[in-house]
Amino acid sequence: MTINCRGKLIDFSSPKVMGILNITPDSFYDGGYYKNEKEVLNQTEKMLLEGASFIDVGAYSSKPGAAHISEKEELNRIIPVIKSISKHFPKAIISVDTFRGIVAKQTVDNGAAIINDISGGSFDKEMFNIVADLKVPYILMHMQGKPQDMQINPTYSDIITELISFFSEQLYKLHQLKHNDVIIDVGFGFGKTLEHNYQLLKNLALFKNLDVPILAGVSRKSMLYKPLNLSPKEALNATTSANTIALLNGANILRVHDVKEAVEAINIVNLLN
Repeated sequence: MTINCRGKLIDFSSPKVMGILNITPDSFYDGGYYKNEKEVLNQTEKMLLEGASFIDVGAYSSKPGAAHISEKEELNRIIPVIKSISKHFPKAIISVDTFRGIVAKQTVDNGAAIINDISGGSFDKEMFNIVADLKVPYILMHMQGKPQDMQINPTYSDIITELISFFSEQLYKLHQLKHNDVIIDVGFGFGKTLEHNYQLLKNLALFKNLDVPILAGVSRKSMLYKPLNLSPKEALNATTSANTIALLNGANILRVHDVKEAVEAINIVNLLN
């Protein structure tokens, strides 16, 4: 199983790590950490040296109840960062966390290679056409509701069946546009209760039937720290535990704040094969 990133084939015979670089002031774990170019470049270099295959840059906070920002503000935050990372780390594969088609286009024009859409094409009806035209890999995530209201009362009759149906429909639309470099993300914590999250983690292998790479993003989320009465800063061990379960259940990409520990988890799981 492979995806094509700007002519470079990424092979998922061994899982990969996507390092998170939030340039938002209010993200739940690392909001406000990277306020200037030097801090952004230092963190990018650290993650690349630790073994990240991708750097995922986000300028719109999607934590529960996060403030909505304009398209202009998102672009003002993210374009200089994409340009800087591309300049200083030309071999880095940059993913952009956005649900806006215009942001997708402008960031790819400035060096990004992957679009990571938390809405799975639901917020911008032009997104599928744009990524198909750009010919860049697309991360198709599931979310019930919007960040501002998604955790108020998430409800499903059968979460596994509903998500498989959602992905099947969206993948069909993308395939109709001849866009096949797609990764799916079940969206842990995005319109899901604690029970929903663990149902998804336990049954992640069922999504392998869709025959596309699977991204797991559980890093330091409330599904891990709340049951243990911890804070996000104390949830690294729980994150590694959940990442290991995800890997055993077929995850191809771990999206994480802590790259070194995720790479170690992959290396241990690979010893089982």
